[in-house]
Amino acid sequence: MIKTIKTVFVALCLLSQLSISQDILSPKDFLGYELGSKFTPHHKVIEYFKSVESANSSQVKLTKYGTTNEGRDLYLAFISSEENIKNLVTIRKNHLANAGLENGDNQSAEAAIVWLSYNVHGNEASATEAAINTFYKLLNEKSEWLKNTVVIIDPCLNPDGHDRYVNWITQVARAPYDTDPQAREHLGEPWPGGRPNHYYFDLNRDWLWATQIESKTRLEQYNKWMPHIHADFHEQGYNDKYYFAPAAKPFHEIITPWQRDFQTEIGKNHAKYFDKDGLLFFTRERFDLFYPSYGDTYPTYMGAIGMTYEQAGHGRGGLGILTKDKEILTLKERLNNHTITGLSTVEMASKNAVKLNQEFKTYFKNDNQNIKSYVLSGDKEKIDALTALLDQHQISYEHTSNGSVSRYNYKKGTLSKMKINDEGIVVHTNQPKGKMVKTMFEPNAKLEDSLTYDITAWSLPYAYGIDAVASKVKVNGESKNENSVKPKTLSKAFGYVCEWNSMLDAKYLSALLQNGFKVRVAQKPFTSNGKRFKAGALVILERDHFKMNNFITELSKITQKFDQDLNVIKSGFSETTPDIGSHDMALIHLPKVAAFAGSGVSSLSYGEVWHFFEQELKYPLTTLNLEDYSSLNLNKYDVIILPSGRYNSFVKADELKKLKAWVRRGGRLICIDNALSTFASDKSFKLNRKKPNEEAKKKEQEKNKLIPYNKRERAYISNLITGAIFNTEIDNTHPLAFGYDKQYFTLKLGASSYSLLDSGYNVSYLKSNKVYSGFAGHNALKNIENTLVFGEERMGKGSAIYFTDNVLFRAFWENGKLFMANAVFFVNNDGDTGY
Repeated sequence: MIKTIKTVFVALCLLSQLSISQDILSPKDFLGYELGSKFTPHHKVIEYFKSVESANSSQVKLTKYGTTNEGRDLYLAFISSEENIKNLVTIRKNHLANAGLENGDNQSAEAAIVWLSYNVHGNEASATEAAINTFYKLLNEKSEWLKNTVVIIDPCLNPDGHDRYVNWITQVARAPYDTDPQAREHLGEPWPGGRPNHYYFDLNRDWLWATQIESKTRLEQYNKWMPHIHADFHEQGYNDKYYFAPAAKPFHEIITPWQRDFQTEIGKNHAKYFDKDGLLFFTRERFDLFYPSYGDTYPTYMGAIGMTYEQAGHGRGGLGILTKDKEILTLKERLNNHTITGLSTVEMASKNAVKLNQEFKTYFKNDNQNIKSYVLSGDKEKIDALTALLDQHQISYEHTSNGSVSRYNYKKGTLSKMKINDEGIVVHTNQPKGKMVKTMFEPNAKLEDSLTYDITAWSLPYAYGIDAVASKVKVNGESKNENSVKPKTLSKAFGYVCEWNSMLDAKYLSALLQNGFKVRVAQKPFTSNGKRFKAGALVILERDHFKMNNFITELSKITQKFDQDLNVIKSGFSETTPDIGSHDMALIHLPKVAAFAGSGVSSLSYGEVWHFFEQELKYPLTTLNLEDYSSLNLNKYDVIILPSGRYNSFVKADELKKLKAWVRRGGRLICIDNALSTFASDKSFKLNRKKPNEEAKKKEQEKNKLIPYNKRERAYISNLITGAIFNTEIDNTHPLAFGYDKQYFTLKLGASSYSLLDSGYNVSYLKSNKVYSGFAGHNALKNIENTLVFGEERMGKGSAIYFTDNVLFRAFWENGKLFMANAVFFVNNDGDTGY
């Protein structure tokens, strides 16, 4: 009897151990601490998700979708019922077929697809802690919702920024934490902060443009799933209350009534749980649905219910902070609030799965759009760059044939005809993603409210610098076999010419110079061998390479790599001057380029410069700390770039003397956006702010005194330009504008304006204040006519180059990038710093 009891006891123990081994460890048991007591490094987050998958593979599937620039892996977790996980591929295909995005049985889509995205801004780190908590609770407490719902969790969209913040706060936070808002752990986050990714880009503005590796790889997965609901978890100022949908106006007009209404229903469900716990929140304020590249708008324009959730805290929140209401806001409270909205979102999806599928199918029917086709024509390289973006989003297009088309012409801003060639494309709106097509290509998005959270213009024909028409009649296109034709094999010749039209040409020049080739730039148009070349054409001569072994072979390799088709010149005697030996065929010196970074410099602007040189131009860039300015030897550099920022630290006379002396010796100083204000106040530079009419200014000030308190904010926007597009006049005989036409559409991000240079070159200027796209306040418009956009001021042997508008903005304003390449390689190319 005793033996039998022992046997049973041992068996029960074994069964108990087996059961425990198959149980999912709680975050506390796995991590060794309670969620909210500290921040979790990214590698531990992924380890926990993997441990859960190992313990419960029937309900959890992990997918690695990419790796960041700093080597951190990006993962998605798929959570659902055991049956759904077994049939995950079928569910996905049926779901896409329902929208017409894939062939299949579009009647059998029943599951709701919910995608939860956390921590796109690295120092809004409570989101990742909430991802862990939500993941665990879905499997252990809310499994009934998973019977008809597939939940996709991205626990950290920005691991590089997340760990930058977590490593810092772990180093400096007092134990357990200091609640004083002035404490180092709340105020001392070092530049550039944890918000951006490796290249200091704001990933929450990169969904549509997909310039960053995190965005590119995420979108590959997103387009495979196209969820019904997408929630993006953020943090805001620590004194704010929780924000959730419905969103504020403006809504883009393509957003359907159903999408608006269901946002409200989800918000009401959140409110039920917040009310129960006595938690405060707000809705329908501040966070609008207009700019298309957010984590809420991009999914919305792709048919989902896209929402932003904002918890108080942000990077200043730390582990606990005293708010203005004299309450302690803790990390635990922050992650719990995000958990409530995450679970509530899944609950609403589960309860409305059938309706979600019905409305999703309806959204992708686009046969009733006013504009039927967008026709785009221009340089092949620019069209190729645009089609690469369309391919990224799986938007279809056709190729044009020679002819002309009538309708709205973007460059003229009027109804007119445009000639098209066989290198253009036609993008139709009657395709599943036709609403996104409208958003990307419409010349001027309809704005129902001018109070917005971001830029109000982004139309891709302007951004890419290509001709376009919007046609109310479908324009027929044709399919083409994209068989790449290799450039012709180079044979021995006097020299070769590469035309200068696009960033592909700039990348080619960068590679040539770094591989020891001597390249000349035609500073005036010329004709050789029966062909006319514009200013900016690159000239490569055999006589400049007598000492290079295998000149033809090495040149051919680089030429083929960059898909260039060089033109042969047979003689130094040009059919129209300048001849090849003219001083107007200037040899391009290999410039040593540096840019400032650090406190006072816009991390976003510096990141755009860094990314441009490292990932696009692929040309070496030295980063200088602004804090080290006084001890730096500037003579080591030919070009110095000042990203947008505040350079008050060296505005002092003694400090600025050093920079001016460097320019006079032959340096090229490139100033971007707000960096110009540093020089507008110094008499040594000829740059001056445009001053408004004093009499008109006084009248406006008197008028403003009587504006009621509750209308002041709205009245103030009359002084703002929130990312609007203007047409500028271009002097394309100047090296800064080589490769451009006589017009350039600029994206103006603010109302700052500068007078035309009295002594210098006004390369690009605003002749008119006509707004082609976006919002600009009437007061701001009064002061921008005949103002500088891009210019060069000569100082001694060197130059100061002014970019009033940011030519590298978010890396998506493609047509501005060649200006930066011109500034680096061509402007005042004979300058010599003496190094």
